[in-house]
Amino acid sequence: MPYFETTFGVLSPTMRGFTVSLIMLMGAVPSFFTGRLADRFGHLRIVMAGALVFVLGVILEGSASRLSIFLIGRALCGFGEGLWLTNVSVYITEISPAARRGTLVSLPQFMATLGICTGYFTCYGSIHIDSSIAWRLPFIIMGVLAVVLAVSCLYLPTSPRWLQFNGRRGEALRVVERLGISSAEAEKDIFAPSIDNAPPRAATASSDFSLIFSKQYRLRTILGLFILGMVQLCGIDGVLYYAPILFTQAGLPSGTASFLASGLSAILMLAISVPAFLYADGWGRRTSVITGGIGLSACMFVIGSLYAADNVHASAGAGRWFVIVLIFCFALLYVSTWGIVGKIYASEVQPAKTRAAANSLAQGLGFFTNWLVAFATPIFLAHSSYGTYFLFGGLSLFTVVVLAMFMPETRGQSLESIQDAFHAPHWGRRLGNIVGSLG
Repeated sequence: MPYFETTFGVLSPTMRGFTVSLIMLMGAVPSFFTGRLADRFGHLRIVMAGALVFVLGVILEGSASRLSIFLIGRALCGFGEGLWLTNVSVYITEISPAARRGTLVSLPQFMATLGICTGYFTCYGSIHIDSSIAWRLPFIIMGVLAVVLAVSCLYLPTSPRWLQFNGRRGEALRVVERLGISSAEAEKDIFAPSIDNAPPRAATASSDFSLIFSKQYRLRTILGLFILGMVQLCGIDGVLYYAPILFTQAGLPSGTASFLASGLSAILMLAISVPAFLYADGWGRRTSVITGGIGLSACMFVIGSLYAADNVHASAGAGRWFVIVLIFCFALLYVSTWGIVGKIYASEVQPAKTRAAANSLAQGLGFFTNWLVAFATPIFLAHSSYGTYFLFGGLSLFTVVVLAMFMPETRGQSLESIQDAFHAPHWGRRLGNIVGSLG
């Protein structure tokens, strides 16, 4: 935006990458302690705290007149986002009945896609405002939404599994009734005695890590870390954050046209997210990961090949249109498969004893790989028009191979019964051999 550049100056590719990605880097920081806080105080209190920290960061960003203040605000936003986002998926996982868990846990991803779409067109409209409000207005809107999130935590029900985990069975029974979970399912799953659901001793950060990487739980922890880390390394954040640059590089002549094309991709992503969200429990988790990953890697390899063969020209030729269509296809495939499955699966596979700590760490790794992609993409694109696509395509294909070998299906199963798959000898031996060979 012109007024953003008037306020802070024109940013170099490295500085642009750092500014955009700082929010993700700081989002990774709370992963080291958020799980322990959630086990002690409950998920909703941590979500509220994170939303309020985010509001403080947005105030600094939206009122900044120097880049240093803007970056401090962005760091606070990232820290707050790390607090609440690492707990939202676990909270929804724990309050959802097994038959609808996929749909409900995919709600944050659907809302993120809605936010991307709204954000593109908010900026597309505000760019015409003849003052610095052009770039400050989106931050004002984000602040209002964060306040709504914080206030909503006062009215949402506490996780019945967290209440049971902390010895508050009476309250858990009332919440189960409020959530409409059948008594049969509650007695069979939520209230059934299990060693995995037994409350741990007083936890410290070191004991949390010792527990989630202990022999009994390390395979589930590694799988959660892998899936949330690698779904970001496919390059989706490079596409989402730098779509105008990608479209301009492919040959769209006008910055405004490029920005509008980015908005069109956001509309299409939102449109395909609706059925993907509604039918999240219709497809198996493995099916979504494997088919989606093959499609994502194919898109990246074809785009890279077109650039490498010098078939993409700004002035003429069909190559640029192939690239633009494939960028659309990549984004649509991601939001309908990997974007939904990753967060669902990472929360599902953990038992109650380790769910908060392990998922927090996995979300933190996701934030870090998100930051890495957002920071490196403009630098990579400045040095090579095709190498970036080959890199993301290779990482996507590697992820498909690993998850196809070691990912048990979880669709339609209770959180408690999912743990049985990780006690199966053949599965444990396969992944255990891999982990042993690396250590």
